[in-house]
Amino acid sequence: MTRRRREGVPSARVSAGQRALLLSIARTDASFERMELQGRPVWVGRCIHCNSRLVLESDGKPVGSVTVEHLVPQHAGGTDDPLNLALACARCNHLKGVRQDRDFGRDPAVDAMVERLLRKRRARWRDAEDA
Repeated sequence: MTRRRREGVPSARVSAGQRALLLSIARTDASFERMELQGRPVWVGRCIHCNSRLVLESDGKPVGSVTVEHLVPQHAGGTDDPLNLALACARCNHLKGVRQDRDFGRDPAVDAMVERLLRKRRARWRDAEDA
């Protein structure tokens, strides 16, 4: 049996590749802004689901549980295309995975929810160079 990789791991164990991915998503999400928090440069934005505050250090290290959300689930053909990736709090990402991902493509309500998230991601889109 294979184990699914946990993307909401504590920030001390986030690899350089994961930090780069988190930063690349934040740079293309207009809800994220650069600012200072306790004298440190950070990116502050919003969970794609619940709009709770998410914080990344300037090197991409999450402050708290920031996860990568595949809006269209990977098992249903969702890719790592930037428009299919968003940042979510660990709670929302986990709940979507447990409750909805398995029903994608079979339940019209789940499909509508994923389409809503994709529209929200497109509405938040900005070119990384503009960040």
